[in-house]
Amino acid sequence: MLKSETDWEGWRRAARALVLTGVEPDAVTWSVGGEPAPLPDADGGFHVPRALVSLASQAIQARDADRFGLLYSLVWRANAGERLLENETDPDLSLVRRMALSVRADAHRMRTNMRFLAVPEDGGTHFLGWYEPRHFVLPANAQLITRRFSDLSLSIVTPDGAAHWDRSSLLFGSGLRHVEDDEALQAWWEAHRGSLLEQATPDVSVPEAESLDEVPRPPDRPALGPVVLHTKPDPALLRSAKDASTCRRCPLYESATQIVFGEGPPDASVMFVGEQPGDQEDTIGRPFVGPAGQIMDRAMEEAVIDRRTIYVTNAVKHFKFTPRGKRRIHQTPEVPEIQACNFWLDVERTHVRPRLLVLMGGSAARAVLGRSVTISRERGRPIRMQDGQAVFITVHPSFLLRVPDAAAKAREYQAFVRDLNAIRALMTAD
Repeated sequence: MLKSETDWEGWRRAARALVLTGVEPDAVTWSVGGEPAPLPDADGGFHVPRALVSLASQAIQARDADRFGLLYSLVWRANAGERLLENETDPDLSLVRRMALSVRADAHRMRTNMRFLAVPEDGGTHFLGWYEPRHFVLPANAQLITRRFSDLSLSIVTPDGAAHWDRSSLLFGSGLRHVEDDEALQAWWEAHRGSLLEQATPDVSVPEAESLDEVPRPPDRPALGPVVLHTKPDPALLRSAKDASTCRRCPLYESATQIVFGEGPPDASVMFVGEQPGDQEDTIGRPFVGPAGQIMDRAMEEAVIDRRTIYVTNAVKHFKFTPRGKRRIHQTPEVPEIQACNFWLDVERTHVRPRLLVLMGGSAARAVLGRSVTISRERGRPIRMQDGQAVFITVHPSFLLRVPDAAAKAREYQAFVRDLNAIRALMTAD
């Protein structure tokens, strides 16, 4: 019996005691939230690969009821002498790796997409954030976020629970199942703040998200190019991004919040190019963090592509929109705007030097190929340009958001995943 969904230390203690006393995986039932049964007395120790321990610390955060038993089974087998990490086809290990990849992607989305509401409090400001994660990533992410913003008072609220930081202590308590809007979130906080903080506890078990990210994922198949998770930022790219922030090459800068430059490893072997930033990208300042970016992340997980290994950018770096009440409605950029912004795309291509350019949508294809493209006719196959650059054309993920019929939407999504699998095969080919 574990204390919580992310009781990493509790799971490790139980796994150690059970292995040392010879309790086979099929004889163990794992549960969360009840009174723990006494563990058997166990003396001695055993060894499992460090990489397996790291993989388990990530996969334990997956929203999968079978994960505790699955992880214990892998530990049991490793202790019995199986060289698990060398078996690329083992179905249980493959499943755990997919869980870990999905957890890391969800943790990244949470840090990228979550926006904080500034709430007046005791003569200062408390920052209140809401996020609905796919997995149990709050404890690990909260440790990282509060360390990076240690001088702020903040709370992160999710349906699974809430994390509270008062500039000195990190506490965890109950969350909120659903939030209608910012006003409803603030009203709930103001009504329940006292009891929420009073009942919160400091118990944290899983490592923080950054320490999890430092361990490369042993892929089920060869990785998409070199997996370098902590490459130093390229000074030339940083200077270019700074220069682009004052760009006046076309009128789009006048209404946009900020320029949204590309991001990713400076030596990425593949560069994904979209059309332009959307509403959320324009607000946050990072590419592909809105609804289209979330669909792209999910499809990449299915294709076993780690987004941290690719460079993502847009053909046009400012958000073009039409105001409609409080909403900003996307407008397709025109050819002169695409041509004006080609300068910055060329800068990114020069510094990153990718082996493959993935052109998502008609605007990206026009920016690179210099001509109008019919996506349905040219998608799904590599094209070699006159300068030797390899390109691959596919749909923009926002297209999947616009498909009205559920069955058609599912078909188009699977077609996009197939394109990503083809891209992955191209990058792993000799």
